[in-house]
Amino acid sequence: MKVALGLGLAEYPFASAQGFWRWVDLCEQAGADSLWQTDRLVSRVPILECMTMLAALAGRTRRLKFGMNVVSLALRDPVLVAKQCATIDVLSEGRLLPAFGIGSPQAPEWQALGIETKTRGAVTDEALEVITRLWREDSVDFAGRHFRLSRAAISPRPVQRDFPVWIGGASPAAIRRTARWGTGWQAGAEAPAEVAPILAAIRAATAAEGRTIDDDHYGAGFNFWLGDAAEPAVATAMAAYAKRTGRDPARGFVVGDAAAIFARIEAYVAAGVTKFVLRPVGQGDEVPLAQTRRLLEQVLPLMAARWPKPPKLPPA
Repeated sequence: MKVALGLGLAEYPFASAQGFWRWVDLCEQAGADSLWQTDRLVSRVPILECMTMLAALAGRTRRLKFGMNVVSLALRDPVLVAKQCATIDVLSEGRLLPAFGIGSPQAPEWQALGIETKTRGAVTDEALEVITRLWREDSVDFAGRHFRLSRAAISPRPVQRDFPVWIGGASPAAIRRTARWGTGWQAGAEAPAEVAPILAAIRAATAAEGRTIDDDHYGAGFNFWLGDAAEPAVATAMAAYAKRTGRDPARGFVVGDAAAIFARIEAYVAAGVTKFVLRPVGQGDEVPLAQTRRLLEQVLPLMAARWPKPPKLPPA
């Protein structure tokens, strides 16, 4: 079992670009598996554009993998997304983890940009077909309701031979989408107890498509704070989460010590999840950095002891 710990950002918490790069360098050097950026085009709070951020990571890092969590294809041109992903994968020498979804109906983009939400699932399905075909075919003809292509091609293509496609969402349509195109699945706000039946449904739908998804290609994420729940940073973050999502913050936050965070990870692993995206709470250059350092120093050893990495096989 390959259990891996990644770090993620939704809002941009840093006071300076230097603070952001210090955080990236820490994740690169201290053993994080991957970095993830939430997709948001319209916001009143600072949020990095995910594709641009990943391109910057490709030049800054040498070991880390990275992905978008998750990009809403109903808001983007699929040919451009296919080209962006291929470019980033080439320049990072195969470290991109593309992840796609339809976007939350509560996201501000729909109203701000005048985009119809009822068609976002159909648009996403067409976009996924366009993107995946452009990654593997020399010439793509496509005549859909939302997109039309004639002898389209991109070059260079991704360097990863089996380019991963992570899919987000837990609806029946998202499960079908994962079964058809996905090589992995990323949970949203689902608690550990809610994940197991979703994974069972994905496996059944994937088998019906004549496909399989590796058992260690299922992911989940949550916000974390190593410390006292009474800290103002925690109360502020939880209140913002509740206002934005209408959900109980306990679903999306783990607050306490390393054992509390590890316990939530164990609960997800028991449900079938092995890949994690944890987002530090706090603002400024120092607080997210300190929280991330404590996570990597205190939680990673617990994970390594519980789920040792399998030995690398010698080259054939």
